[in-house]
Amino acid sequence: MSEIIPMPRTARIERRTGETDVRVELVLDGDGQSDVETGIGFLDHMLTALARHGRFDLQLNCEGDLEVDDHHTAEDCALALGAAFDRALGERRGIRRFGHAYAPLDEALARVVVDFSGRPSAHVDIGFRRERIGEIATENLTHFFVSLATTARMTLHVDVLKGENDHHRAEAAFKALALALRQAVSSDGSGEVPSTKGVL
Repeated sequence: MSEIIPMPRTARIERRTGETDVRVELVLDGDGQSDVETGIGFLDHMLTALARHGRFDLQLNCEGDLEVDDHHTAEDCALALGAAFDRALGERRGIRRFGHAYAPLDEALARVVVDFSGRPSAHVDIGFRRERIGEIATENLTHFFVSLATTARMTLHVDVLKGENDHHRAEAAFKALALALRQAVSSDGSGEVPSTKGVL
């Protein structure tokens, strides 16, 4: 009989700096429940969509220096969430490792490919046309993906292939990420580390 992935796959991360205080609880094998409060409404919306479509249970709370700007909050939430994925996956034994997905939102279409390779790398092309969506700078949404990949120790490609509305472009990207992550963390039925090196 094949080994199965040990359960539950959960992580709790606390990241405190002079700029932010972030607390994350993540359950990989959840049903999409979330409680997200970052102080940035659009980021809350994106993380709620990530949890729902990835079927991750997520609690994420951040108190950040929003009186400065939104950069530290967006970056540190991503770093903490990425660290939670890394910790919850443990040795990464028995996972599919790779995931890819397309997600549309009306006229926008996003493609995301992930590899839990252990080697952080991010290549993000969302093609934003305006500087802000709600309370967050679009450059910090791009930076969110880069920061997430860094501490999750994954290779991440995010490409929005078409779209006129920046809200739609961003949301399609987060939904495609959710679907690709769900695929990558799912069981391959082997119980083995999916690498010729024997370690990820």
